[in-house]
Amino acid sequence: MTTLRDAVALAEAESGLAVVSTVRADGTVQASLVNVGLLAHPASGEQVLGFTTYGKVKLANLRARPQLAVTFRNGWQWATVEGRAELAGPDDTQPWLTADDQLRLLLREVFTAAGGTHDDWDTYDRVMARERRAVVLVAPTRVYSNG
Repeated sequence: MTTLRDAVALAEAESGLAVVSTVRADGTVQASLVNVGLLAHPASGEQVLGFTTYGKVKLANLRARPQLAVTFRNGWQWATVEGRAELAGPDDTQPWLTADDQLRLLLREVFTAAGGTHDDWDTYDRVMARERRAVVLVAPTRVYSNG
């Protein structure tokens, strides 16, 4: 049986690159490549996947239809995590996210969980705020793989 940690481990060598698939209003699938990391949920402490996003397409899909799939791969090995998105950002408030500083720190935590590093965190913070980045947390409902 594949675990959440097993799935994420497949993409460690590539900074957590994974394909995220969301559902459009017409029921078709929209897929994109993002960096995904494993972290503890800020409120529950449960292990979740996390990534950041901005713009219209993925966020609009997730706001209306929060179900999604995240697929990790390494060569011909792959693992998919299905779940529901929980959004946290300037336009997606959460009761457990009560201050701007908490969002800033959560954006950093998700970035580093996916293997990211930064030489200038102040610049990183400014860019995330300017782009109105949101954090997407995914509590797994199903994990499966070809291995």
